[in-house]
Parts: sequence; C-alpha cells; structure tokens
Amino acid sequence: MYHVGRVDWSFSDGPPGYEGHASGLARLALVDRSLGAVHTEFAVTRLQPEGWVEGHFHSFEKAFYVLAGEPVLAIEHRRLQLRPADYALVPIGMRHSWANPTQEEARWLAVSTPQRLTQDQDRRDTFFRPGDDDARRGSATVSAPGPTNRLFGHYEGTPPQAEALKLTDPARGRRSVGMDTALLAYSGISVKMLVDRNFGAELVTMFTVDYEPNGAAQVHDHPFEEVYFFLQGEIDGVLDGREYHVGAGDFVFVGVGSTHGFFNTGQERVRWIETQAPQPPMRHAYRWADVWRLPESA
Repeated sequence: MYHVGRVDWSFSDGPPGYEGHASGLARLALVDRSLGAVHTEFAVTRLQPEGWVEGHFHSFEKAFYVLAGEPVLAIEHRRLQLRPADYALVPIGMRHSWANPTQEEARWLAVSTPQRLTQDQDRRDTFFRPGDDDARRGSATVSAPGPTNRLFGHYEGTPPQAEALKLTDPARGRRSVGMDTALLAYSGISVKMLVDRNFGAELVTMFTVDYEPNGAAQVHDHPFEEVYFFLQGEIDGVLDGREYHVGAGDFVFVGVGSTHGFFNTGQERVRWIETQAPQPPMRHAYRWADVWRLPESA
C-alpha cells in the first residue's frame, strides 16, 4: 500500500474544530486514514500574515518543519521566532500556540501520531486553552540551539558528502557532536535525524535525507509507515514494483510491508524530509527484498 501525490498550495480550509480558535489558518492532510494509513497523519499548513492559533494541546505527538516564512511558536511559556529549516517537537499534552506577525505567509509540514480523531467520534483529542502567553500576545526571540531550547532545532540539509565529511576545523574547540547528533552516510545517502528518541519523541521520527548523484537505497520494506516530502531535485522510485519519477513538491506515503527503493540516476543532488510512525524498532527495521529472495533459490 502506497500513494504518490503532489501538493497544491491553493487549499484554504482550516482544520475541523478550530473555528473561533484561529485566524488565517489553512491546513491540508496529505496522508491520513483515507489513504489507508494507520499511525500517520501528515499535513501541510498555511498561516496568513497576522494569523494566529490560540493555545491548545493534543492527545497525540506532533513534529513540525518550517518551509517558508517566520512564524512564532509559543511552547513551554516561551515564544520563539522560527525560520525556514527550523523544526520542533510538541509532546503529547503540551500546550502551544502559533502566530504570524510578519507580512509573509508562513508554511510548514506537520506529522502527528496517533492519527487525529474524526469529528464524528464520541471523544476529542484537541483542547483549546488560550492564555496571556499565547504566541500572538508578546514579543518573540529567535530560535537558537541550546539546552534551553530542547524542543527546537535547525537543519537545512547536508552538503555534498565529500564536503560534509571533511575535518577542516581544529580538533580542540570544535562544535560538540556525538552519536545523538551524528550524520549517517551510506551508498551516496546522507541522513540527519531531527526528531527522534534522542530528541525527546516517543512515537514519531523526522529526518532529512540527501542523495548524491548515483546514490541508491535498494528495494526494502519496514514494519512502520513512512512519508517522503521532496524539497529539491528529482529521483527514480520503485514502489511495490512500479516505477515512478518524483521531485520537489511531490510526496510519497509507504505503508507497512510496502516495498520501495530510490535511485538518483541524474546529475543533481536530491533532498527530502522523511517521517516514520511508529518509531522504528531497535532491530529488524529493514527487510531487504533481494536478501530475502535468497532462501527461495536454496
């Protein structure tokens, strides 16, 4: 089970249940139960200039990645001015709000798990609690990495591997990095985890993927759901044996057990945001199709 689509940014409807609690907000679910997803809801959001969303909290975990504009996200009694390539995690039950004090539309990606409850169900998962610390009710500081901004980060993507893996700065005084912030590089692919267990998430992961020309991930499947949102470049994909060519502005949903592989046969680098729900297990997160054909011929 999979789906390939393209974002049409002309949507204007707000999310159900937000009437009277938001202004200038539009949201479009790209992946949800209508596509057969069980764990994942993946959406794109627009917030108009002077738009806002009052304080609220959810019974699901949520992660964001900013695509455009400079929205303010208020969380944990702080108001942070975000910018493109900023990302954030909102744990279950944590109150937060949004505002757009600029004259430019703000756009971001949002992945949630468990999925939102539908309007016809007899219980709710979103609760509004406006307050004086809402995003639209005060000044904001620019988001910056550090121990006090533990739910925020910034990552624009990995440069070419030959450049990214160089060690040109002095050993002493180099910016602190470790396995919890490591860049994973393999077969022409660079993966940088943004939101995961190390970041504080319990249910969802989100990360950037960069492909060098000739980079490849061979056909495989997973015991979890994935969404790919393409930011840059074009790439060949194989989904359940069918060939596709996708690029910036496209998205792909891959369900549990659906085989997929991606191959950069062009001359340009490719970049996307990827999400997983639920979080991958510590072992057996990949099942490579070619490897598991070997017993058939034994």
